[in-house]
Amino acid sequence: MKEENTSSRRKYNSLVSNPAVEDYSLRYVPKSFRKWSEFTVANSALGGIAYLADFAIGGSLAVTYGFTNAIWGIIIASIIIFSTGLPIAYYSAKHNIDMDLLTRGAGFGYLGSTITSIIYASFTFIYFSLEGSVMAQAISLYFGINIRIAYAIAALIIIPLVIYGMTFLSRLQLYTQPLWFILMLTPLIVILNKDPSSLSVWTSFGGEAKTIQFNPLLAGLAAGVVLSLIAQIGEQADYLRFMPEKSSRNSKKWWLFVILAGPGWIFLGMFKQIYATFLASNIVSTLGAVKATEPIYQFLFGYNLLFGLPIISLTIATLFILISQIKINVTNAYSGSLSWSNFFSRVFHVHPGRVVWVMFNVLIALTLMELGVFYELNFVLGFYSNVAIAWIGAVVADLIINKKLLKISPDYIEFKRGHLYKINPVGFVPMVLASVISIVAFFGLLGPIAQAFSPFISLAIAFLLTPVMAILTGGKYYIARKSDIVNEEHECVSCGFTYEKSDMLYCSYHKGSICSLCCTLERSCHESCKDGLKPFRLTR
Repeated sequence: MKEENTSSRRKYNSLVSNPAVEDYSLRYVPKSFRKWSEFTVANSALGGIAYLADFAIGGSLAVTYGFTNAIWGIIIASIIIFSTGLPIAYYSAKHNIDMDLLTRGAGFGYLGSTITSIIYASFTFIYFSLEGSVMAQAISLYFGINIRIAYAIAALIIIPLVIYGMTFLSRLQLYTQPLWFILMLTPLIVILNKDPSSLSVWTSFGGEAKTIQFNPLLAGLAAGVVLSLIAQIGEQADYLRFMPEKSSRNSKKWWLFVILAGPGWIFLGMFKQIYATFLASNIVSTLGAVKATEPIYQFLFGYNLLFGLPIISLTIATLFILISQIKINVTNAYSGSLSWSNFFSRVFHVHPGRVVWVMFNVLIALTLMELGVFYELNFVLGFYSNVAIAWIGAVVADLIINKKLLKISPDYIEFKRGHLYKINPVGFVPMVLASVISIVAFFGLLGPIAQAFSPFISLAIAFLLTPVMAILTGGKYYIARKSDIVNEEHECVSCGFTYEKSDMLYCSYHKGSICSLCCTLERSCHESCKDGLKPFRLTR
């Protein structure tokens, strides 16, 4: 009977072991698969930053809070996003693991990070819905079809494009990047050249707040919306895990592209948001507040000045939006599939394949699009940022303080189920407390000042409490057991494939080496891999 179960299990597991499709979605990326150069990985990672939600966000902030407070909110949030993204980018590129695996070993434990998988998956489908809405607005306007039908087209067209993961995404981003930059910058150059007064209109725009004076509360609220993008580093990490090994020969180039493709994404994001405040402030008086936040109308403004013919302007603007939104939503769908794969494999020990979760993520996003999430942008993103920043704050505190300064956390990232405790309170508890308190503040229950700065409260609690928890627990819950693996490669007793030692562990139930994914999917060996087993030596 055991032989039959083993045969069945091997057949099942082999179905989801095609690297071209699965992209090592639940495991360490081996050296043999990391065949791309530093530039190619970075270009692919930055290709996803073509998204136009930044223009919707920037336009919305300008219309709501005015020029001054929108700009200050964007700048403050961007500094925080860069600072928190740097250590995450480094560890992901160095250890070749995605954000979920990194979170497991950075203070959350094996099941503790299931919550963060949901947080990250929420990021991908919220932003997919926003980006898809922008694409649908362009499709609806250009082809004259109902917006709800356009929503479905904008969502479903992404599925076939994202099936082959990094292999396809790297090519897509490389070939479309130059055209995208040209189409994005052309309206700005044209407007500044043909309408010099546009700058004064921009800097004197007070928005619905009716002020150009700096107001800390308004700037804080604006920053809170932008801080929802803090989880974008997770999508960057999904690409950075394919970075080649860092060596003395490529050290400078490796660091350059890790920074650019990791936290450096925010430089382009900040530029786009500020650019959007410029566009929105110049069209709001003629088109109204709602259309001023829609990228299709923002870019039509510039292209109309250039071409003068509405049909040409609309065609070029629609082309730009379609390119932009396809570039980002393949990334949102891809990253969402990784996150859902991680969540369901751990909770239910099932992994039907990454493609299933691509479709699942897209359908959730489509539902949000149909519910009109785009027009509740400030509220949705402001609320979400409180939770996202609690997660990121706890992870960063563990990587910087607990690992480097206090040296309580191990100096490596352990992500394998058999080596981890189910929940590590070091990161998990601060994240939960920070999320709850900041959400209470967000809804105004702690006063207007706390409401304006609720994301900052979330960051402070998570960042400061994480090292406190590490000291109180003495680092006890980081590693349940250790391994001393000798051989470079091992054959998995479950699926029969050979993997590098970084992805292998010893299974006391099967009495042999097992890969991290098969260990995750196993139900029968759960009791044998209980927390706290003694160290072992894997020599086969």
